[in-house]
Amino acid sequence: MLVGLAVLWPGGAPAHERTGVGFDRQTQEATVTEVVEVSCKEAGASGVPPTGDTSTAEGSSAVQQEKGTCKRATIRVDSGDDKGRTFTEIVQPDQSRQLHEGQEVVVAYEPSAPKDLQYSVTDINRRLPMGLLAGIFAIAVVVVGRLRGVMALVALAISFMVLNLFILPAILQGSNPLVVAVVGASAIMLIALYLCHGLSARTSVAVLGTLISLLLIGVLGSVFIDWAALSGNTDDNTGLIHGLYPTIDMSGLLLAGVIIGSLGVLDDVTVTQTSAVWELHEANPSMGWRGLYRAGIRIGRDHIASVVNTLVLAYAGAALPLLLLFSIAQSSVGTVANSELVAEEIVRTLVGSIGLVASVPVTTALAALVVAADRPGTEPPAVEASAVPARGGRGRRRKR
Repeated sequence: MLVGLAVLWPGGAPAHERTGVGFDRQTQEATVTEVVEVSCKEAGASGVPPTGDTSTAEGSSAVQQEKGTCKRATIRVDSGDDKGRTFTEIVQPDQSRQLHEGQEVVVAYEPSAPKDLQYSVTDINRRLPMGLLAGIFAIAVVVVGRLRGVMALVALAISFMVLNLFILPAILQGSNPLVVAVVGASAIMLIALYLCHGLSARTSVAVLGTLISLLLIGVLGSVFIDWAALSGNTDDNTGLIHGLYPTIDMSGLLLAGVIIGSLGVLDDVTVTQTSAVWELHEANPSMGWRGLYRAGIRIGRDHIASVVNTLVLAYAGAALPLLLLFSIAQSSVGTVANSELVAEEIVRTLVGSIGLVASVPVTTALAALVVAADRPGTEPPAVEASAVPARGGRGRRRKR
């Protein structure tokens, strides 16, 4: 792992010229200082088609907007070289994001545009609620977990550092995403497990079980992503990445996401199974490795049922808008499953689930073998006392 980090260490992400598309543009903080209602027709925001055709959804919506009331928002730039500069933006009544006075927003800056069009609102500034939520999470972890909770937060911070300083820049530099993901995931796993659970045989068994399961996920993912001809380039974000960095293997990037996404749940399974076997040994030190394995695997079966369901629902929840889109289109299950967008999620879910299922018997067997090797030997049986009592003193003489 250390050799892999040293060889693949990128030294920072490669520079590129900003495209002004999506997240790849300059942004500044700003505040809405004034909002007034105006006629959409006067503001020139109606968007009525030149033909006046209202038979289409777009035309009908445009006519409604022409007769409706829009909002003219005045926004003040609060950061950057143009701090204090103001500009206006028209908010149509059917827009999902409505601005109000005093609201903090994020604005995009395009230096090549005309002066009155250089700034535009792109999003709401959510730093305060996100920071508050993160603080509540940290407090809850520390209050419940105490020292273990503190160590878990430290491990989480280090995991983000590995992700931002190694995995992402190395992939952008053109390194093989699969190799980078395996090395980075191994580093995260070692740091998180040993930091949270200490240096012990129990932790080492969990590490080994996790590593074997990760390798299985990598092999299965590579085979089925290639077999199903999944390109990994299925939405605007991946398309933008491919446009900026054509040398990146997008299917490899998909596989890297599968590996990293499965790591967190794998840690949970392997640590739980290892702890269960150790506790079984503490309860019955005379139990052999076969007995420990059988008892541990019974616990693992319950764990498998809950964890696999959790993983599937997590991926389904992330892809819920996409599934709704297919539901609206009334497509058949076969058509939906065959589309690349859904096929990616299916491969991601099933490959990760297979790795989770395999981690239970693998980790349980390793834990049973290791803990049984420390089983104390059977003590030799105590020498039984003679049934004939020892004769002490002078015995009675037998009568002749």
